[in-house]
Amino acid sequence: CCNSCDDVREAYRRRGWAFKNPDTIEQCKREGFSQKMQEQKNEGCQVYGFLEVNKVAGNFHFAPGKSFQQSHVHVHDLQSFGLDNINMTHYIKHLSFGRDYPGLVNPLDGTDITAQQASMMFQYFVKVVPTVYMKVDGEVVRTNQFSVTRHEKIANGLIGDQGLPGVFVLYELSPMMVKLTEKHRPFTHFLTGVCAIVGGVFTVAGLIDSLIYHSARVIQKKIELGKTT
Repeated sequence: CCNSCDDVREAYRRRGWAFKNPDTIEQCKREGFSQKMQEQKNEGCQVYGFLEVNKVAGNFHFAPGKSFQQSHVHVHDLQSFGLDNINMTHYIKHLSFGRDYPGLVNPLDGTDITAQQASMMFQYFVKVVPTVYMKVDGEVVRTNQFSVTRHEKIANGLIGDQGLPGVFVLYELSPMMVKLTEKHRPFTHFLTGVCAIVGGVFTVAGLIDSLIYHSARVIQKKIELGKTT
């Protein structure tokens, strides 16, 4: 029934059996499955792209192993890796929910996390806030900004409460919307600011002059009193 190692793994998955030792399976031994896994165990990967999602709460994640559905549960086949060999150290260069606009800060940009132990599960709980940015030329940018909270733990299992080793981004949308409007300040506002600065300079100069004058008067009186005595 199974001509390749992948066919055997798929058959094991359908049966719900653990795929523990590929060297005991003729197809996997012939294809050098264990050797391939050994060569790839220290490799990393770079992921980039775009996702289109519905405007409802959801998640996306990065986890090792082939994914499949079992009893209506999303699981990953990690038997060929071993839980003690999974290093989930990761670096997030950029993550955003929509177009950028001037002044936007994406809190996960430049995030560099080193896994202190094997089989770590990193969860990023993201609160997405719909945002409308209106430029001065009338262009409207409909995008999102977000806040994030990070949680991590050791995942000793494949499913259930113990979790799955990987990086998970769980997002939900806020019922509130933020509207930002870009405007140019009028010239009168500039003149008002200049007048305020000039007035402040004259006020401070007057205070300093008054302080120096009164200090000089006090010193002069003390000198005169000293001469009379």
